[in-house]
Amino acid sequence: MIDYDDALRRLLDAAKPLPAERIEASDAIGRVLAAPVVSDESLPPFDNSAMDGFALRTAGNPVAAGTEFIVQGGRAAGDGAAVATSGAWEIMTGARMPDGLDAIVPVEQVEVLETDASGRPARIRLTASVATAQHLRRAGEDVEIGATLAPAGTLIDPALRTLCAAVGLATVDVARRPRVALINTGRELVDDPRRALEAGQIRNSNGPVLAARLRAAGADVVAAHTVGDDIDAFIDAIASLPPHDVVVSTGAVSMGRFDFVPEALSRIGATTLFHKVRIRPGKPILAATLPSGAMFFGLPGNPASTAVGLRFFVEPVLRAMLGMAPEAGTLLPLRASYAKRVPLRMHLKARVALDADARATVELLGGQESFRIRPLLDANAWAVIEHDVDALDTGERVRVMSRGHLEPLTVAS
Repeated sequence: MIDYDDALRRLLDAAKPLPAERIEASDAIGRVLAAPVVSDESLPPFDNSAMDGFALRTAGNPVAAGTEFIVQGGRAAGDGAAVATSGAWEIMTGARMPDGLDAIVPVEQVEVLETDASGRPARIRLTASVATAQHLRRAGEDVEIGATLAPAGTLIDPALRTLCAAVGLATVDVARRPRVALINTGRELVDDPRRALEAGQIRNSNGPVLAARLRAAGADVVAAHTVGDDIDAFIDAIASLPPHDVVVSTGAVSMGRFDFVPEALSRIGATTLFHKVRIRPGKPILAATLPSGAMFFGLPGNPASTAVGLRFFVEPVLRAMLGMAPEAGTLLPLRASYAKRVPLRMHLKARVALDADARATVELLGGQESFRIRPLLDANAWAVIEHDVDALDTGERVRVMSRGHLEPLTVAS
């Protein structure tokens, strides 16, 4: 049995970065950049107005209130380039600034003295002074040509997608999604939710949640099988899998008579990285590399143990395959004291919420037993208590991780 840090180090040493692929930027939300995104355009692409009003030439000197101007022209959003050396130009928000002008006076700070035959302003007077460059958006003020928008390893979210669209990036290079296959073991498992349970049977809850959580973690689930407590059926299931990078199984990894996964891996020539880690829940977890080069995770079958195995072992490997930096977690104060009964690294269902002073604190939930599913619904985070910590007082800080490695840490109301 090894410590968690040693187990994670072995996993990350075995994890291989996935190849890059070029995709349409319109399909890129939720993917991870395989290369930096660099802008070939400036943003804004030209000097433009931040207000509806009139463009003026100040030549670097303030223009006093009361100054009058003849309106020489007008600019609306979408109009092309124009050259102006004097007078005022009526201008709309976002319209390109006429070359030669350098400031905007808002329409609210102008008195219209004359209009033309169409009712447009022809002569105006300023009701407030105008400073050089006021209400002017400079070309490249947001993004300069050649600027790096995001480095490799960045998750593409709607904000980054918006920026890519704004500077005309049609494609991006992303890491290929990890291909993950699931195998749930146990003759007691029933997949069909419409089927009545017979004596001794239980519903397969691990399979659906693992598939959903893996997709949320950036993986493609390429297969999902349920097999009984039969070593040959398990080996056949592995042999029949489509191309994959990772195999995740549940159950049959402990020391009981029906815990056949270690023997099955030995038969097919897998290399065991570790079996059993000093953690709770999930101590019997097993990790290996298959002869194909794919990584294998044998997670214990109890729901909380399965969830911990996925979050703290499988997801860090997916993160490394995607080229992302390791997670650090967040340190938050405990809402109540905690005492540990065993010298193991604990992964506890937790709820991050605001206290009476609007500070984020972490509550360790009841129902930490590995068979309990209901507390997972109440949890919005995981709290990690290291193996060498025996007790924590109220207010002491504990490391908190989000529910998934691609999910932000949320705060309950």
